[in-house]
Amino acid sequence: MSSPHIAVASSPTRPHDEAPAGPDERSGRAPRRDAFFDNAKYLAIVLVAMGHAWEPLRDGSRAVSALYMLVYAFHMPAFIVLAGYHSRGFDGSPQRVKRLITGVVLPYVVFETAYTLFTRWTDGVPDRPVTLLEPLYLTWFLAALFVWRLTAPLWQLVRWPVPVALVVAMLATLSPSLGEDLDIQRTLQFPPYFVLGLFLRPEHFRTVRRRRVRVLAVPVFAGALAVAYWAAPRVTSAWLYHRDSARELSAPAWYGPAMTLVLFGCSLLLVACFLAWVPERRTWFTTLGSATLYGYLLHGFVAQGSKYGGWYDPEWLYRPLGAITVTLAAAVIVTALCTAPVRRVFRWAVEPRPDWAFRR
Repeated sequence: MSSPHIAVASSPTRPHDEAPAGPDERSGRAPRRDAFFDNAKYLAIVLVAMGHAWEPLRDGSRAVSALYMLVYAFHMPAFIVLAGYHSRGFDGSPQRVKRLITGVVLPYVVFETAYTLFTRWTDGVPDRPVTLLEPLYLTWFLAALFVWRLTAPLWQLVRWPVPVALVVAMLATLSPSLGEDLDIQRTLQFPPYFVLGLFLRPEHFRTVRRRRVRVLAVPVFAGALAVAYWAAPRVTSAWLYHRDSARELSAPAWYGPAMTLVLFGCSLLLVACFLAWVPERRTWFTTLGSATLYGYLLHGFVAQGSKYGGWYDPEWLYRPLGAITVTLAAAVIVTALCTAPVRRVFRWAVEPRPDWAFRR
């Protein structure tokens, strides 16, 4: 699973490009954070949690399935675009590499191990091996982000970076034998969003925040929801995960490149509409947006435990009121996981600072 500052209204001097992005970034000594990006990350992580909470309810509700497909069409692309935007300053210098290790690699090791041990219990697979080569559940994002950020300087040299990234993604859908190492399909199919983020500028975000765009976003989302409602019983949502080749989805080979282009266009349109609705001012949840990596990595334990614990057994949850209750519960839980007390307890795992391991 898992959202990744330049101020647009009042620009600081440069972005927080040293932050260990993903669904979260550490401010460190970087310039003042922009409320807009923290607001965007908080709202996006809430959508991630809602999507996971809806999964057990999809079979009994076409409406829930439609909402699920709509959210999955843009929430991770939004995170990845922002991660790319805040990776523009990565140049492979020792300081940047150090932050990449402490902000991405070490949390990946900790949570990959933790999720493996936890799912041995919840999934009833006591012999599931602990391996860092096959990301489990939400940890795929950290593994992919590590690779994407290392390649950031290379994309800065390519003449047509986004088209090249799209070609790589399309070719990946034609290759069913790539294996599972580092969730390679996602690592190769999602880069167009990351590469696009690398080349975005503050004026692009100003454009999507105009009043006209906010107004147009309403019919666009309404139309997208209608399309999702039509597609729910007809199209597998697995295309939105970008983790399989066309053959693995029982589709003709040419579907892969075609769906890559179609989803890229649709997802970017929805990301723009989502960002158009994000508040620019500081709100009660702005500070939570700086801790979305906590919500991202920790809420997976709740999602997995809820299925094992029989939380979805009551029949009333599969009615409209039940779906609303599950949605609100997911929002409350992930919000709590982004709060200061949780950060203090889990900082050692999410934001480790092993300064003793590095040369001065």
